[in-house]
Amino acid sequence: MRSTPPNRPSIRGGWRRIGTAAAATAALLLAGFGTAVQADAAATASGKVTYVATPCATPKHTGDLTCKSYRVTGGLTAFQKMQAAKTGITPKAADASTPSGYSPTNLLSAYGLTSAAASNGSGETIAIVDAYNDPNAESDLATYRSYYGLSACTTANGCFKKVSQTGSTTSLPSSDAGWSEEISLDLDMASAICPLCNITLVEATSASYANLGTAENEAVALGAKFVSNSYGGSESSSQTSYDTSYYKHAGVAITVSAGDSGYGAEYPATSQYVTAVGGTKLSTSTSTRGWTESVWRTSSSEGTGSGCSSYDAKPSWQTDTGCTKRMESDVSAVADPATGVSVYDSYGVTAGWYTFGGTSVSAPIIAGVYALAGTPASGTYPAQYPYDYAGTSSLNDVTSGYNGSCSTAYFCTAETGYDGPTGWGTPEGTAAFAN
Repeated sequence: MRSTPPNRPSIRGGWRRIGTAAAATAALLLAGFGTAVQADAAATASGKVTYVATPCATPKHTGDLTCKSYRVTGGLTAFQKMQAAKTGITPKAADASTPSGYSPTNLLSAYGLTSAAASNGSGETIAIVDAYNDPNAESDLATYRSYYGLSACTTANGCFKKVSQTGSTTSLPSSDAGWSEEISLDLDMASAICPLCNITLVEATSASYANLGTAENEAVALGAKFVSNSYGGSESSSQTSYDTSYYKHAGVAITVSAGDSGYGAEYPATSQYVTAVGGTKLSTSTSTRGWTESVWRTSSSEGTGSGCSSYDAKPSWQTDTGCTKRMESDVSAVADPATGVSVYDSYGVTAGWYTFGGTSVSAPIIAGVYALAGTPASGTYPAQYPYDYAGTSSLNDVTSGYNGSCSTAYFCTAETGYDGPTGWGTPEGTAAFAN
């Protein structure tokens, strides 16, 4: 299925309601709020955004892969600035009682997906692969979806399923607070982009390659055609065998975070069978689109990953000439914590609303876009699809910013057309993600 970029609604109007919430809720959603927000909820503290890496960003064991997320701890996020500008209310300190990051409405507006999200995705399943167990995954997801007026996605109604890497619904891994934050983030972003999709959460026993890879295979075996992976690690000579063992699934759109440590290639983002997803800074603007993006980079050691693989072969559809092997990334989406997204989480932290960044945000967003675009064609690798639309209006070309120092400019610096940090750009509708 192909689609053309839809007419973009105004950030301040034209939102098409998703789900079954009442009209009053829809009006609140238009501003990026949920049903419980009061007039002073936009008031937050000014100042530079501060944040910490989620605990799963530190490996528990040697050789473990790590998640790619940051949790905001203070300052004024882009969402809060936007709301303060609308209301004229002086910001005050945010707390866990109200969202302080971008909402589903904001994300759908930014990527031209409002109409598609209201009508597409029914019957499709997005799988989320993470390590360890989040015992509150379903209830936290319910809170997020209810707040933003999205239809219920539960085990009871068949929309949500949580299994171990062997497919068990009862024998689950040990629980982990850090990975639970990551799980909440991933589930909420899949919901934000494709609210009509079913979601399967596959929990690996640990963050090892073998266990996360086994969970990947289980997700596909359970029928998911879209699999999001918000983890990664350093490249190694073993990765080509991991490619064929875990990530080579024709007819399945597999998205992987590009990494959060700035310039430098990571695996499995450099697998030739996956879509490597870079990260951007997403801000409102006075342009026709209403949004603008640049490469996410906070410091020399924080920002979206990118680079030329040392091991994986270059896919036939990737035609940049500076890298003879697989080049990372393919596409991108928001990842800067300062322009982060709202997530609800309750396990191991004060139950409430948090703002997250990192390429753990962008990977499930792109998985959701693939799901809105329709089931991939049998025998194809969907990482190729955006390349078929390279340089067209179906992708927002990101042309400013960099994520580090490199000898080949486009490896680490945004350019017109393809570049490593943002690939061919960010979604503008679903066309570039359909076969």
